[in-house]
Amino acid sequence: MNIATNARVALVTGGSAGLGLALSRALAEAGWRVITDGRSAEKFKEADLADGVTVVVGDLTDADHRAELVAHVTAYGRLDLLVHNASTLGALPMRPLAEVDVPDLAHVWRTNVGGPLVLTSTMLPWLREADGVLLSISSDAAVNHYEGWGLYGASKAGLDHVTLTYGAETGLTAYAVDPGDMRTAMHQDAFPGEDISDRPQPETVVPHLLALLDARPESGRYRAEDF
Repeated sequence: MNIATNARVALVTGGSAGLGLALSRALAEAGWRVITDGRSAEKFKEADLADGVTVVVGDLTDADHRAELVAHVTAYGRLDLLVHNASTLGALPMRPLAEVDVPDLAHVWRTNVGGPLVLTSTMLPWLREADGVLLSISSDAAVNHYEGWGLYGASKAGLDHVTLTYGAETGLTAYAVDPGDMRTAMHQDAFPGEDISDRPQPETVVPHLLALLDARPESGRYRAEDF
């Protein structure tokens, strides 16, 4: 592999808003080279990303988009951190499992589990070379059971399992991290018409994620607030 930069390189999916945007900014400010993606070019225009962040617009479930991400990593010649942050709640408003159909399942699992699974496999050579970290953003809905959250929660449980199995199979350091409730557009979508201003901003979660990366404990499932 031809290493084109001495700076650490991170790929953060879903970086146009929320936690992905906040983490991409913080990593770039700390000297990382960051590649991030998202489906909305308009959101990225509003994002005010720092220097050192490369934006790739597209859908993670699309093979051509993943190939574009691979090309950017190849250009750097290294990958120290892969963050699976992009996800979907599925059809809104969220519904109980008895009202969910196969197309709903396919959409949520394709985005929340399938895309990250396949992207990880393509990035393994670089992650292994750099002794890198695989970090997936989970949810407390992956382990707890809330009305209407069954499909999303199951997909996050699946993402946890895929992430930590990659760690077991490859020896990579792998984390599934519950960031806690945040004041994001996705969280607002889950609670239409409700005031969620009491939830913390995603920027408050980033220092905990950076502390986790600095501490680098053994692979496992963690809560961001514990770091």
